[in-house]
Amino acid sequence: MARQPKAPATSSVPEQRPVAAASSAGGETSQTLDRGLTVLSLLAKHTDGLTAAELAQELSTARAVVYRLLRTLEVHRLVGRIDNRYVLGMGIAELASRLRPQLQITALPILRRLTEATNSTALLSIADGDQALILLAVEPAESTLHLAIRQGARHPLIVGADGIAILAGRPPASTDTAAVRRARERGYAVSVGALQAGAAGVAAAITTSDWATASVGIVRLGDDEADIDSSVTEAVTAAAADATRRLLGDVGLATDPA
Repeated sequence: MARQPKAPATSSVPEQRPVAAASSAGGETSQTLDRGLTVLSLLAKHTDGLTAAELAQELSTARAVVYRLLRTLEVHRLVGRIDNRYVLGMGIAELASRLRPQLQITALPILRRLTEATNSTALLSIADGDQALILLAVEPAESTLHLAIRQGARHPLIVGADGIAILAGRPPASTDTAAVRRARERGYAVSVGALQAGAAGVAAAITTSDWATASVGIVRLGDDEADIDSSVTEAVTAAAADATRRLLGDVGLATDPA
């Protein structure tokens, strides 16, 4: 009697297959890419770097997986290493420098409308390390007296409405000042006399992610926050929201003047 061939042995452990992460925009996304981008976000928040073990703990995944991610990011110069700690690489700065022209092109018409609406100098600021860098400034054409801001000027992020707005557009941190916490609650920052006596500023973050790196705002003559009309703060927050939508590609939601 012929023997029946044995069925192939099967394992009780299900086969491990790549898992697709759910996307809030609908459809599926790559889990590996999502983890790699999360690594970059974590390193951006920890300027002194993180070890592979710390990253594995943050990602709730195996250390071997984290090492593969880090090696790939190192090849593309998006991550560097200092001893056993990983930090953002110079490739990030190169990518960011290529984004600046797009940011300027997007923001310029918004700043022009903002300066006309508020009769103030409008500005676009970005975070550069722990400093705020004024990337663009548009002065009101019809004003007889206004403040002039030099493009390329820098000041600490924690000083001035533009930098405070950027910090407020990030997740809460133990180092947040009272001004940052208040700006996060209100949706905009106000400073009076912080950079120059007799100057008042209002700014709101451009929130293309949960880690803001830019803000839109105005500076004008003033020495009392109470003198800043609600129409000014509304114009600033609307301008920042418009810039956010355009940078995200939702131009259909933004309104252009006829």
